[in-house]
Amino acid sequence: MPAIIQYTTRGLEFNTGKLAWFSVVLMILREMPVAQGVWPMPQMMTQSSEAYLLNPQEFTFQYAKDSVVQPGCSVLDIAFKRYFTLIFPAYSGGNAKGDPFTVVLNVGSGGCDGYPDEDSKENYSLLVSAGNGVLTADTVWGALRGLETFSQLVYQDDYDVYCVNKTVILDFPRFPFRGILLDTSRHFLSVHAIMKTLDAMAYSKFNVFHWHIVDDPSFPYQSYSFPDLSDKGAFHRFTHVYTQTDIRRVISHARLRGIRVLPEFDSPGHTQSWGKGQPGLLTPCYRGTVPSGTFGPVNPTVSASYQFMARLLEEISAVFPDSYVHLGGDEVDFSCWKSNPDVRDFMEKMGFGADFTKLEAFYMENILKIAVALNKTTVLWQDVFDYHENIPMETVLHIWKGTPAQYRDEMSRMTEAGYRVLLAAPWYINHISYGQDWRNAYTVQPLNFTGTEEQKKLVIGGEVCMWGEYVDATNLMPRLWPRASAAAERLWSNEEQTFNVTEAYPRLAEFRCRLVRRGIRAEPLFVGHCDEVPPCLQPSRSMLSRVPERKPFASFCA
Repeated sequence: MPAIIQYTTRGLEFNTGKLAWFSVVLMILREMPVAQGVWPMPQMMTQSSEAYLLNPQEFTFQYAKDSVVQPGCSVLDIAFKRYFTLIFPAYSGGNAKGDPFTVVLNVGSGGCDGYPDEDSKENYSLLVSAGNGVLTADTVWGALRGLETFSQLVYQDDYDVYCVNKTVILDFPRFPFRGILLDTSRHFLSVHAIMKTLDAMAYSKFNVFHWHIVDDPSFPYQSYSFPDLSDKGAFHRFTHVYTQTDIRRVISHARLRGIRVLPEFDSPGHTQSWGKGQPGLLTPCYRGTVPSGTFGPVNPTVSASYQFMARLLEEISAVFPDSYVHLGGDEVDFSCWKSNPDVRDFMEKMGFGADFTKLEAFYMENILKIAVALNKTTVLWQDVFDYHENIPMETVLHIWKGTPAQYRDEMSRMTEAGYRVLLAAPWYINHISYGQDWRNAYTVQPLNFTGTEEQKKLVIGGEVCMWGEYVDATNLMPRLWPRASAAAERLWSNEEQTFNVTEAYPRLAEFRCRLVRRGIRAEPLFVGHCDEVPPCLQPSRSMLSRVPERKPFASFCA
């Protein structure tokens, strides 16, 4: 592989603030066709039919002289190497056709050593012309998005020569939070499967990995404060756990792709696995006047529960660097609390009567105080809001259920109360149906609810959820992709320009083939085929009419 990190003074006249200059170029090219290959669709993009041949041996990435980041920035140095392989998957050395080409990168502000966060800017501009591309971004995170876009502009012609067309792009995300939830409690997912998902997320410009790491079935998080939680609560204490090293690997892999890691530790419900390693945490259930031997949610009536949660959340705060933590609060079954005489006595003492939503509110309000003291922004499922609990205004509320009419009404009420909102209800794509159900995800209108413009600004984004009752590593990728990509375009792109599913279909079909060529086992949209499938994804060589002789896909088949 040629050297691909160099220093340059070229391309300095371009920056994201010079919108007038870009407007002129866009007007010049306004009659040219828009590229079909970029997903999600950029905010403003114009392409010419003028094509430039690329020679992998003479292709380089370079930092502009006045870029605030230079060689030594690990996020971009590593990205240059990664994207070289993605741009030239069939290149394995030797002679190649094409011309020299340089991508000049200019980052305007921020550093390189931190993590992406809720305020990270992801805007970028890209100008591709003869011999060079100029990529300008406010931050390294925007630069990553621009590199992904450039990688999707490159194609091979009928003679397998790499090409890129004259292009002008000005791009930024519609919403700052574009997430995917993986459930690693109902079925354990290997670190490899998680990191492969992070790769695919970056290809679709998702930027938040919501790690629903524990739940009723198992507790795979290996806590250094409470090791019995995973020793006794995981499916297997050695093979089905995430060590601290595993978690650091996931966070690092995500960071290098501009992806935040949002951990979720849901309570007081969804905690059956917790009780196995933490005696006394869960509420004993009764059958009449006698304990039944079963347990319900976390016991909210004893101080030991809050002491445990304080220590656990303190550890989580230290392990996961993101400013957000998801504390759940959904689907609490009150029947066990109702059966327990000590809980009923506590209810009477507190003046809650028979309203057990007040008891959950009591618990959640105490947990929220712990999180706030740790300087964490909390995310809660909508149930906590529905129970009229006293929620700090900085909290993000997460909508997960309801018909379109119901979740729109919920969004109206939440934003009217002044809370920031995440929408997940229409993107539970663990639910499957025959046919092209990606269309359902694509035609969601996140801001189609009754409210003022100020209310709609409180919708910070949305999330695709992949719950694990029927999903493990064997079917995760084809169930998630490319259906999640439909939601990705809704969360990134201009809705008016991308709402037509008929126009989206050929673009998404092409993007799906790109995912397959990159080693992502994305399911087909409909009848058709993809050229040059990596050998590791081929059912057998005897089934193929043509197998490439070169070795283009080694890195994708690992």
